[in-house]
Amino acid sequence: MATALNSAYVPDVLGPDFEQCNITQPDDYEGGVRCTIVRRRHPQAAISRAVLYLHGFTDYFFQRELAEQWLQHGYHFYALDLRKYGRSLLPHQRPNNVRDLREYFPDLDAALDVLQAEGCKTVVLNAHSTGGLIGALYAHTGARRTALAALVLNSPFFEMNQPWLLRRVGIPLVARVGAVLPNLPLPANLPRSYGQSLHNSQRGEWDYHLPWKPLEVFPVNAGWLRAIRAGHRQLAAGLRIAQPVLVLHSARTVRRYHPFSDEYFEADGVLNVKHIQQLAPRLGPHVTLCAIEGGMHDLVLSRPAVRAEVYRQLFAWLAEMLPVEER
Repeated sequence: MATALNSAYVPDVLGPDFEQCNITQPDDYEGGVRCTIVRRRHPQAAISRAVLYLHGFTDYFFQRELAEQWLQHGYHFYALDLRKYGRSLLPHQRPNNVRDLREYFPDLDAALDVLQAEGCKTVVLNAHSTGGLIGALYAHTGARRTALAALVLNSPFFEMNQPWLLRRVGIPLVARVGAVLPNLPLPANLPRSYGQSLHNSQRGEWDYHLPWKPLEVFPVNAGWLRAIRAGHRQLAAGLRIAQPVLVLHSARTVRRYHPFSDEYFEADGVLNVKHIQQLAPRLGPHVTLCAIEGGMHDLVLSRPAVRAEVYRQLFAWLAEMLPVEER
């Protein structure tokens, strides 16, 4: 079971409007473990609704604009940097290293405990990419899943964007190896182009901490691949998420990865959106799909007019799905 907050909130790297606090978790196969809660200071402390944001792979929470949008629509904003990511990464740990996606469940348990203790009665889980897969699995079987009122998934990672033969033969074989040799390193199979399309030192407009979110993805191992494949198989078999789910995704996938193309600014440069469309209905009985024209992989990092449409769709859906008494 997770411990309580280690101490009071302290200033966060995002500036005076944000604060953070670490939560110590039981040790794992690498040693000490922690996760980190980040919250946006809110002038209306009496509000009882909140969002919990869950980042993607090789990622952490840095999207100030996202927090401001939730704040403007009457939600407390919290984000969770999972173990071995971002603010939670410890010197002895390998980034993103996991052998079972359920290892993240205690982090979500702890975060939901914090939100409840701070008076948040209606909680929306907003999750991106790999966080979308983790969040969906948690909403299916997690210990505190009934604390969630709705899920908003931003380009969730439901399947590997790889050729058919690799997905059906190569990945399953390596995943089996991961049961015996979890630390076996695997070659990175994602280009720098997506990272280049985001960071303002390259071709993008966003400023974030490159040691926590490098242009190239962090190395992975066979244990990580095994964990991801197990999550994908569970999703493909069908989940039973009782809450309403909004699945937002780009209308198109980038057709070529090399060399860099401006297509990265208007399509998903990481996932195949057809996989998202095919698998999203298996989340549960109350799933809404929404394709965003011109959207990048992380939709809220798209160009201004596109992300404005993302927010319009998101909050219109929430207003419809959550009854007034729940909101």
